[in-house]
Amino acid sequence: MKRIILTTVLTFVAFAGAFAQRFAFVDSEYILRHVPEYSAAQTQLKTLSDQWQKEVDGRFQEIDRLYKAYQADQVLMTADMKKRREAEIVDKEKAAKDFQRSKFGPDGELAARSTQLVKPVQDRVAKAIQAVAEAENLDMVFDKNSEVIMLYANPRYDKSADVITRLGLKPGVFAK
Repeated sequence: MKRIILTTVLTFVAFAGAFAQRFAFVDSEYILRHVPEYSAAQTQLKTLSDQWQKEVDGRFQEIDRLYKAYQADQVLMTADMKKRREAEIVDKEKAAKDFQRSKFGPDGELAARSTQLVKPVQDRVAKAIQAVAEAENLDMVFDKNSEVIMLYANPRYDKSADVITRLGLKPGVFAK
């Protein structure tokens, strides 16, 4: 009887050990703050965004000025003159919206530029995370900044510093 219980317990322990999974997490924001190329890309994207936003604002201010002038002169205009001015304002507004969409829309220049500048950094970080996971026999690595809800994370499973080291950078320069 003791032998059956002992065999059952040992089988259960071995079975449970075979299905044990190793998890870890990283803090992607912390890692990216350590990557100089990412910071440079963010600065460049902000500069472009600010420059294009000023241009968009300028175009809409011009439209506003034209509309106010139209309202002030409307009483003195013929029906044909009104139609021409209205068409001019509508055309300028459409052009301004098209420009804004071409720069800031989902398929706009800013999105394309962001992909061009940030994707290589993200790929490099992903490869470093994969290398750390393989080196430490981890089954899953979570990002604590993603949509996955992590109610508790033991700091000993935080592999962010290992990923930064794998990238050839020094961890600890930025506080978490």
